[in-house]
Amino acid sequence: MLPNDKLDLIARRHQEIEARLSSGASGAEFSTLSREFSELGPVVDAIRDWRGAQDELAGVEAMLADRELDPEMRALAEEEKATAEESITALEQRIRVALLPKDVADEGSAILEVRGGTGGDEAALFAGDLFRMYQRYAETRGWKVETLSASEGTAGGYKEIIAEVNGRGVFARLKFESGVHRVQRVPATETQGRVHTSAATVAVMPLAEDVDIELNETDLKIDTMRAQGAGGQHVNKTESAIRITHLPTNTVVFVQDERSQHKNKARALMLMKARLYDAQRQKLDAERAANRKSQVGSGDRSERIRTYNFPQGRVTDHRVNLTLYKLDKVITGEALDDVIDPLITEHQAELMAASDN
Repeated sequence: MLPNDKLDLIARRHQEIEARLSSGASGAEFSTLSREFSELGPVVDAIRDWRGAQDELAGVEAMLADRELDPEMRALAEEEKATAEESITALEQRIRVALLPKDVADEGSAILEVRGGTGGDEAALFAGDLFRMYQRYAETRGWKVETLSASEGTAGGYKEIIAEVNGRGVFARLKFESGVHRVQRVPATETQGRVHTSAATVAVMPLAEDVDIELNETDLKIDTMRAQGAGGQHVNKTESAIRITHLPTNTVVFVQDERSQHKNKARALMLMKARLYDAQRQKLDAERAANRKSQVGSGDRSERIRTYNFPQGRVTDHRVNLTLYKLDKVITGEALDDVIDPLITEHQAELMAASDN
């Protein structure tokens, strides 16, 4: 049963925000209140519909309690009762999901890293395919993708590529992509038609704001050097590439994408913040997970999370035992939601189960 007192609090909060916005809130307060108002709106609508469906059900049950009710009317009332019960169940689920604890990073942007793993040139090509999948997926959702750093493979694709994905709800949709992605296909260089297996690693980190993590200059070692291209040749004559080492954690970032040393330094600092923030979050998640019997999407990047089998046109996500025979649409980003949605649903189910215990 849903907690009526909590639902009343949500409805009252929604009314309070509406009144405050109407009375002339401005600046940062207006932005904060507007976001909260838009987030609460669907929940308040669901609460109103749920209570309306309950009233409707009560009315129908009162009608059915009348023993002298006309048989034809009774049949209609039974249908209405079934419809109301279905509606109540669906609305309760919507409200329960809306009441789940929110990840503060979910609504924000993210840093996406894709690296070729085992498999040499084929792994780099696959890393390129994955990055383009995320690029196209971002386009369908109106997000902006900006490359921060890229190291191209000798036969194409990427040994490593790091990008900033900006938009609302980016982290919520992409966070379950972190892990090892495996591909099974015949490489372009294979003359005998044999299927090879290779892998790429994906990491998705929330974009850290200044309030999320602070960097002390004394903890940083900053080196400048010439940017290098494929094969190690220098691509410009100025020392514009930046390598930053966070000494307490030995975390290293390297950025050489821009010709400007200043821009590369700014990007490297942003990337360092994201990595440290992500490590901090993972440590907290691990501590919380230790107190629970089970969890979905542990985020352990050593896990093989998904397999892309090209000969069979099959995508399998091993975390939720999901298999789809639409690899062509998934790899172009067109059907990536068909993989992401079940992961989110499973995660929500786990959160609900944990909250019930």
